Amino acid sequence: MNRRLFALAFLWCSAALFSQDYFPENSGVKSKNNNYTAFTNAKIFVTPTQIIDGGTLLIQDGIVKQVGKSVTLPKNTVMVDLKGYSIYPSFIDVYSKFGVEQPKKKPGGGRTAQYDSNREGFYWNDHVMPENDAIQKFKYDDEKAKALRKAGFGVVNSHIHDGVVRGTGVLVALNGKESDAERILDDTSAQYLSFSRSIIKNQSYPTSLMGSMALLRQLYSDAKWYAAGNSDTKDRSLEALNENKNLVQIFEAKDKGHALRADKIGDANGIQYVILGGGNEYERIAEIKSTNAKFILPLNFPDAYDVSDPIAASYVNLKDMRKWNQAPSNPKVMADNGIPFSFTLYDLKSPDKLKEKLMKAIAYGLPKTKALEALTKVPASILGKSNTVGSLQTGRQANFLVTSGDIFDKGTILHENWVQGQKNVINDMSQKDIRGTYDLSAGGMTYTMVISGESSKPKIEVKQDTNKLKSKISYANGWVSFSFATDEGKKNYRMAGLVDGASDNLKGKLTLPNGNESTFTAVKTAAFSEDKKEDEKDQNAPKLMAVTYPNVGFGFTTAPQSEHLLFKNATVWTGEADGILQNTDVVIKDGKITKIGQNLSAGRAQVIDATGKHLTAGVIDEHTHIAALAINEAGHNSTAEVKMEDVVDNEDIDIYRQLAGGVTSAQLLHGSANPIGGRSAILKLKWGESPENMIYSNSPKFIKFALGENVKQSNWQSFSRFPQTRMGVEQVFMNYFQRAKEYDIKKKSGQPYRYDEELEVLAEILNGERFISCHSYVQSEINMMMKVAEKFNFRLNTFTHILEGYKVADKMKEHGAGAGTFSDWWAYKYEVKDAIPYNAAIMNKVGVTVAINSDDAEMARRLNQEAGKTVKYGGVSEEDAWKMVTINPAKLLHIDDRVGSIKEGKDADLVLWSDHPLSVYAKSEKTIIEGVTYFDLKKDQQMREAIKKERSQLIDMMLKEKAGGGKMQGPKMSKKERMTCESL
Repeated sequence: MNRRLFALAFLWCSAALFSQDYFPENSGVKSKNNNYTAFTNAKIFVTPTQIIDGGTLLIQDGIVKQVGKSVTLPKNTVMVDLKGYSIYPSFIDVYSKFGVEQPKKKPGGGRTAQYDSNREGFYWNDHVMPENDAIQKFKYDDEKAKALRKAGFGVVNSHIHDGVVRGTGVLVALNGKESDAERILDDTSAQYLSFSRSIIKNQSYPTSLMGSMALLRQLYSDAKWYAAGNSDTKDRSLEALNENKNLVQIFEAKDKGHALRADKIGDANGIQYVILGGGNEYERIAEIKSTNAKFILPLNFPDAYDVSDPIAASYVNLKDMRKWNQAPSNPKVMADNGIPFSFTLYDLKSPDKLKEKLMKAIAYGLPKTKALEALTKVPASILGKSNTVGSLQTGRQANFLVTSGDIFDKGTILHENWVQGQKNVINDMSQKDIRGTYDLSAGGMTYTMVISGESSKPKIEVKQDTNKLKSKISYANGWVSFSFATDEGKKNYRMAGLVDGASDNLKGKLTLPNGNESTFTAVKTAAFSEDKKEDEKDQNAPKLMAVTYPNVGFGFTTAPQSEHLLFKNATVWTGEADGILQNTDVVIKDGKITKIGQNLSAGRAQVIDATGKHLTAGVIDEHTHIAALAINEAGHNSTAEVKMEDVVDNEDIDIYRQLAGGVTSAQLLHGSANPIGGRSAILKLKWGESPENMIYSNSPKFIKFALGENVKQSNWQSFSRFPQTRMGVEQVFMNYFQRAKEYDIKKKSGQPYRYDEELEVLAEILNGERFISCHSYVQSEINMMMKVAEKFNFRLNTFTHILEGYKVADKMKEHGAGAGTFSDWWAYKYEVKDAIPYNAAIMNKVGVTVAINSDDAEMARRLNQEAGKTVKYGGVSEEDAWKMVTINPAKLLHIDDRVGSIKEGKDADLVLWSDHPLSVYAKSEKTIIEGVTYFDLKKDQQMREAIKKERSQLIDMMLKEKAGGGKMQGPKMSKKERMTCESL
């Protein structure tokens, strides 16, 4: 018998060692195992939807040869009877780090930035590395592979998780018994991208999300230009990008909004990305579906917060509480909407958390069939490997799991994970389940012993009467050993025995506390049963809080609709030649102002009694930094290629707060980190709408320029970037406009040219198609900027801040520039030392179009009061003061044909005030945009009560989770940074 086993082992080893037939053999006899193995009488999941009860799976040489109810078995077939067991395809992870050396961030760093690439012969940006190949850094690690196999995985797809463009991945079978020659399924499995900078590269650009997006746009344009043979130099990065273009393209988004941003870039370049999601896709599911992308979903559902301390609980915001409650429903929502997705271990602390998270998703309504597809069929499809892996159809690799039952049931045991036909034992099938309740006799005493937990990894509890004793157990290879201590841990009893497969009882050797040896017996009195509470917890679908728009506090449960409204007897501030009209009616319909007059009727319109109240056009903030995910792209001294439209944050609570202050439109400006900043986003503050729907249709084109301390980096020790002086700032403008002029001439000539998004934007300025809002303070620089514009034959649209505008108001009037300024800010830095509160009034008197803006999230809530200060400082009339926050900023933004005043045919962007709009007592009772009420003072009170109720419900759920032994995390406050001009 022993000789026979030895011979079989030898043949098996030979097959492993000599699987590559053309390799010479010098250490023994060369042979190959051609036997078949048949797994019979099993419940076989050939695919998630093709299931065979009592079927047979036949494999040879690591390949599925046949599968079915009736399979003809060759003579040289080894039979394995799996009656009562199930067979599933092994899992596939598309987004792994397995075996690939990952970059590590270098310690230290300084404030002096590196602006240029430190590579030669590659793309100009170090964060673009398509030339990287994961296979070059791959080293198989069977210890880590063992953990993955234990979780059910047979194949993983790894790459280097670093940079904006990361290079190619490697597809690996977790076969520890073969070499890379067999286990590497594809050494260029996909190309990977992200919005994240490399952690080991120091080049400054990009510093922001919008910079990463601009970089990708320019990269794809450059790749096409390079592929057409237009470059005189070699670029290994562009060559690699072009070589990889036919591979699967996988984009790391990690957020619903980023997924949509990535898809937009892909669509513009004819690429359909596969997208690594963030688990919050349910919040914008219709838009996610419209991408037509396949998704890779992490299962890193957040743990409940420990809210037992009411003070600490108040730190946790509603959005984070909701995420705990809603995130596990994400896979179900994706499945319900027909969006294909796979699961990944990415961002899970360890592979052994997989089943727990899967069971949670299933408890939240994910069908088991879809869960299995997400681990097998879909990842294979994503990688274009459906003919190789992901199912047990004929011809596929023999990668499969043997389980004791339904793979997604809590009590199911994974016994074996076969990879490429190689058996890996996870939990020995022959090992008996010893769980249950016993009467333990040891050392002349009787104890109650309960063995629970997993059958392969049991837990033990020993009691003497009602006293629970310290105990531990181990069980492997048919041997059980356990111990317990009495007399407060002073006396230790140690036991070990071979489990008898024919008996439910245990017996064996006992070592007493004094070292003497004896025997023990454990008589089974009750079989093991799962905790009923745990079962009930798993089976009971949790209560889900409603998703709102946006999904934060004060979000709408349903999207608000445009209304047909009639305001009666209001004091109407028209902002037009008609001035202020008393006891006047205004009708709005289909988002427009349709009638203005007295004693109006409007059919079925909802009538709003505005007696004693004031109706105005919505406030317009010419300069804001709310509703943004980034403000500055500080990586270069000119970043005209970046767009604030790319980073609009529609969930910023300051949108709602500013609606409460009557603000309906705003220019979201780039910051002031560089002389030439990024392009603006002109927004309507449509709370609950998507970022795209907040942006003005046919939006005027604007860009932010900046002068002064910020752009020459006066306030931080950075000396490596030009400019460092105000003179240098002027030369930046001169140089870039000259280059843009030459670029535009070449473009218009019909000659071949390299598309440059940055110069395209600057050429738009020269052609009068884009307008400049220029951050400015000092008189000399204001004059300089106007002279530069006049030299290149264009007009500066707006000087913003311009606290020395009163010194140059006549020149601004002559040039045609407007002003967006503060009412009474001064002395907050050196270059504003000459600011005066009469600035707005003086410029207005000279004839400059003047707006009062905020540049501050808090101030924007009370721009009506800021406008009122110009009445005090300079004697501006009330009507002109009000125009500084309505029609004047509308004129500066070139949207005065649509908004800024109350006029028939204009957009119904209105505010109903409780009092005189310039008064500190005035409150916005209704703020309306295009006929939709986005803020209502009475509804606001109702929402506050609803938020209290919802928080209370979520806190109760979390307390129950803690009481049930659920894993908790400490309370923490997540708070969005309030952006300013200088935010990086």
